[in-house]
Amino acid sequence: MNDPLTQKVIGAAIEVHRHLGPGLLESAYQKCLAYELSNLGLFVDRELILPIKYKELSITQAYRIDLLIENELVIETKTVEKLNDIHMAQILTYLKFGNYKRGLLINFREKLLVNGIRRVSL
Repeated sequence: MNDPLTQKVIGAAIEVHRHLGPGLLESAYQKCLAYELSNLGLFVDRELILPIKYKELSITQAYRIDLLIENELVIETKTVEKLNDIHMAQILTYLKFGNYKRGLLINFREKLLVNGIRRVSL
């Protein structure tokens, strides 16, 4: 499952983490990662609003995806002590309701970033 787009995103995340280290706010990592990915020529949508439908009810601002790359790869950034099941459930929900096939859950608080990256797919 090592597709080129995922590899580019992981490389860019490592670059951001190498320069900033752990300990910043999630929003700082998001902005810097979006910057790196844009510089690679990738289309980046940041804080994308994701609506959901429940029966006849439409909730227009139900979820907010941190980053959507090339309209296909969902990126959920975190700065938590440890990733847990709730974080995984969150990105799986984004994939499901957005009809996306794959995503990355990235925890920038890790000392070594590769330990904080989870590949997710439906």
